[in-house]
Amino acid sequence: MASAQRPTYTIDDIYALPDGQRAELIDGKMYMMAPPNARHQDIIFSLSRKIADYIDANQGSCKIYLAPYAVFLNADDKNYVEPDISVICDKSKLEDKGCNGAPDWIVEVISPSTQRMDYSIKLFKYRTAGVREYWIVNPITKTVQIYSFDDDEDSSQFSFDDEIPVHIFDGLTIKLSDLL
Repeated sequence: MASAQRPTYTIDDIYALPDGQRAELIDGKMYMMAPPNARHQDIIFSLSRKIADYIDANQGSCKIYLAPYAVFLNADDKNYVEPDISVICDKSKLEDKGCNGAPDWIVEVISPSTQRMDYSIKLFKYRTAGVREYWIVNPITKTVQIYSFDDDEDSSQFSFDDEIPVHIFDGLTIKLSDLL
């Protein structure tokens, strides 16, 4: 007996969703997204403000985009994500509809329903797509898992009370407990 085939979705299916319904698409599989809670939004706002202040103070050219912002990781119609924070330093990747290619730095703030996605599926996808740095912020355990995919791949875990170094920006450290 043959097993039932799961449908393969495309970016057109994402854009066909009803207004207000958000989803991500990874390798043709659609993942529905719930609205973020207030704590999630506080973390994203505070982190993005800290990053933007650093970029501005150093006359940097990187741009910061917050979800919902479309990131087309691959040159296909089967991958579409909306990271909580995307930092993009190559302006040639930017166009009105979103980012074509991997951002330099992605931050995801997890909730109980997104843990599996953020710690495994997205980790693999972001690494293989060319993201240089990936942070997973866990407000439940008050930890941040950092993955640096540059020359020497590295993974470290920090608490919200630690000074966390940003690998793609020299001299930037972030202590989340100071921001919240």
